[in-house]
Amino acid sequence: MHIRNGIVVFVVFLLVAVAAAGCLGVRTPPVAKPTPPSVMLDYRRVGGIDGLDDRLVIFDNGAAVFSSRTINRELSLNQTDLDQITELFSEAQYSMLEGNYTSRRGGADFIHYTVTYNGKTVNTEDSAVPPSLQSILDEMNRIISEVSTTEPSDQPFASLTPHT
Repeated sequence: MHIRNGIVVFVVFLLVAVAAAGCLGVRTPPVAKPTPPSVMLDYRRVGGIDGLDDRLVIFDNGAAVFSSRTINRELSLNQTDLDQITELFSEAQYSMLEGNYTSRRGGADFIHYTVTYNGKTVNTEDSAVPPSLQSILDEMNRIISEVSTTEPSDQPFASLTPHT
């Protein structure tokens, strides 16, 4: 009987030791969550005779999304592409532009543009585009044209250098 009590005490002690061992481990340090990418550029053009509704969103990590009435595509831009976009906006002195440029005469078939770059938004429409913004619109329209007429691929996006 004495041996039996000893075995019971030993088994209980062993179970407590095993249960406690799981609780005595080293705490895992908290893992820092990566910062989600932020929107670098959000370009939208709407209207016109064709009834456009195109949007190009580029994130600061190079991920990009294009959508239109008929196409949805994900793109990948490299650092050179992102640097070219930054240079394009810098050369256009985008930060000096006002928020709204609208036509005095209006037009049912005008294309309306909204460009948000690093948090600043500029709205304009055909016949009211300031000259410094035109180069940006031309480049964004070129990118949209290229994306909407090519098949999706896993390759990095083509160079953002304007085609002549």
